[in-house]
Amino acid sequence: MNRAFNRKKDKSWMHTPEALAKHYIPYNVKFLGNTEVEAPKGTEVVKDAVRKLKFQRHIKKSEGQKTPKVELQISIYGVKILDLKTKDVQYNCQLHRISFCADDKTDKRIFTFICKDSESNKHLCFVFDSEKCAEEITLTIGQAFDLAYKKFLESGGKDVETRKQIGTLQKRIQELETENSELKQQLQDLEEQLMISHEPPAGSMSMKPPLSTDVFDMVPFSPATSLVPTPASNGCPPPPPTTLPPDIRKDLFGAEPFDPFTCGSADFPPDIQSKLDEMQEGFKMGLTLEGAVFSLDPLDSRC
Repeated sequence: MNRAFNRKKDKSWMHTPEALAKHYIPYNVKFLGNTEVEAPKGTEVVKDAVRKLKFQRHIKKSEGQKTPKVELQISIYGVKILDLKTKDVQYNCQLHRISFCADDKTDKRIFTFICKDSESNKHLCFVFDSEKCAEEITLTIGQAFDLAYKKFLESGGKDVETRKQIGTLQKRIQELETENSELKQQLQDLEEQLMISHEPPAGSMSMKPPLSTDVFDMVPFSPATSLVPTPASNGCPPPPPTTLPPDIRKDLFGAEPFDPFTCGSADFPPDIQSKLDEMQEGFKMGLTLEGAVFSLDPLDSRC
């Protein structure tokens, strides 16, 4: 292992100061993970962390899980670890919290750094697989430390304090946004409960009984039921219903009732009319005979 902070004299910085101070240097690497370590620095400390995370990654690989790819953004403010596809920030390791950085001389792909977590105050060792550019990334982080230290000396320590205040304010803003979303959800729940409490209980409203319908889902018509006039939309009373003369009788469909014995001879053909005449005569004779049989007149000569 090689500590990045003790730069060799034959090594020169790879990037311009503006690239690290105003922007960042990106690297695409594989993220083996992070693990808690007991000390903030030390070669043996990072060796143990690398062996542990390599073993865990080997088990996950045998189970079919791929090593996730991330993007490192290195600047004088720290090292950001972003998801390679979504660009979501997974970790934001501020530079003043990084206590150790090293690359493995036996494996040109592996490099690590130790960072103190801002919430738990635990020291975490981050391990990466960098496709044989571990030393370059280590030197880039070393250059970022060198520029940040020079800026600290030029500002008399004010720049570091300003960054700490900005970090504290950003954390507070995030907490306030979370509280705001929770309060909005509580307000929405209270509004829903208020609407439910104002609804009338079931059965309190007077509802008219539904009208019975026929097989065609229509209200049956009854000629004996008088229709109730409905008021017009303009508020004026409806016009009175038109009444027909009492001598004109019509059925439900507006036609006069049919009586085969009162129809004229011109209404039917002669053969049908003769049949009707015979039926009418037979009906009259039946009435006469019925009167004769049941007559109780004592003066009747037939008794």
